[in-house]
Amino acid sequence: MPEFVDTSAPGECIFCKLVAGQIPSQRVHEDALTLAFMDLGQVNPGHVLVATRRHAATLLDITAEEAAAVMRTARRVARAAQAAFAPDGITLLQASGAVAGQTVGHFHLHVLPRHTGDGVDLAWPRKEPGPAALADYAERLRAALAREEAHP
Repeated sequence: MPEFVDTSAPGECIFCKLVAGQIPSQRVHEDALTLAFMDLGQVNPGHVLVATRRHAATLLDITAEEAAAVMRTARRVARAAQAAFAPDGITLLQASGAVAGQTVGHFHLHVLPRHTGDGVDLAWPRKEPGPAALADYAERLRAALAREEAHP
């Protein structure tokens, strides 16, 4: 797994520098809240990163408006990738936190065109905890959602 790049120090975030135009990039799309640009490490042709313009480290740090804007941009880019590269499928990937595989500490989403036999493996060990555990997990999440709705 690639090393996590800590971007918490002001002025050190590579994506913030990219957004500001301080470093070169191949921009694909930009709007008031997002920037889509080519990933330097192309997994497949058309691999694009969609980032928030505002610095936010993870999914938990972006606003609902930014989250919606990122998904709108990702959808537009995915449709363009489909037209330009005719992939067999498209993977959207967002990792929040180093343990999840995030390598740059600025919120971003990968739009990855996929082709049969491309060697990309997104597998994890499946666990089946059973109905009682699933009911417990669901209740814990419902309670957390209710608390958030009461105190946004």
